[in-house]
Amino acid sequence: MLARRGGRCLGIPSRRIKISCSRFLEIGVRVPESHPPEVLVLADASAIAARAAEEWLRVSAEAVRASGRFTVALAGGSTPRTLYNLLVTDPKLRNSLPWDKMLVFFGDERHVGPDHPDSNYKMAWEAMLSKAPLAPEQISRIKGEYEDTEKAAREYEQEIRKRFELNEADFPRFDLILAGMGNEGHTLSLFPGTKALHEKKRIVTRNWVGKLFTERITLTAPAANNAANVIFMVTGPDKALALKGVLEGPLEPEQLPSQMIRPSKGKLLWLVDTAAGSMLSLQTRN
Repeated sequence: MLARRGGRCLGIPSRRIKISCSRFLEIGVRVPESHPPEVLVLADASAIAARAAEEWLRVSAEAVRASGRFTVALAGGSTPRTLYNLLVTDPKLRNSLPWDKMLVFFGDERHVGPDHPDSNYKMAWEAMLSKAPLAPEQISRIKGEYEDTEKAAREYEQEIRKRFELNEADFPRFDLILAGMGNEGHTLSLFPGTKALHEKKRIVTRNWVGKLFTERITLTAPAANNAANVIFMVTGPDKALALKGVLEGPLEPEQLPSQMIRPSKGKLLWLVDTAAGSMLSLQTRN
């Protein structure tokens, strides 16, 4: 079948799944009321990257028309790498994107330097940023090399506040946030049972992840939920059970932090491959 949006055929084989949305609940962590997410099951990572690129192009054009700039927070992982590479190597995409109006941020970072193999920044730099016509001042990275992750978090929050010209209690409104999901349901660096799940005031916070014995620096759920668009990209059979729990199970964000991401005044889109979506049951085919 072919995915459709607004009556227009995208030419990407998919299954569209309708998910109902719960009311605002307080169960230890806050999950805002939001519009139901859109879930597309696509063939593989390449199809996900192509669909995400189409969304990137649409959102960036709308943002530039509305405000003169496009703000995006990048994700780490292999599927985003495919997207980033596509954006700079596909001539039509590369020539259509408003690179000179783009401000690039990161959703989270490991406690490593920018040259470390595990760095989200390093991956994005190698896949896209170093090949794109972007000036250094258009890229804001998290200083994961700092020994003090609290300093890194506060510094990055101040950078975001400066870029968005925010008042003290305001959250930024990113035009687009990219996100992945771990096989236990985490997203950004919001892991099950960690303190960052309870943060309600900060834009960026450090987060101790005991199972990995490391600190992370991450956008908070309230910051992500103020975005205009959030796109999850999920691949692989090891994600299938967690994805079913996130989308079809009871609201348990302490166990499945990806359930926390529900933009209150924005669009939430899940792009998943057939392996990750293999256990989903609420299927409505076009």
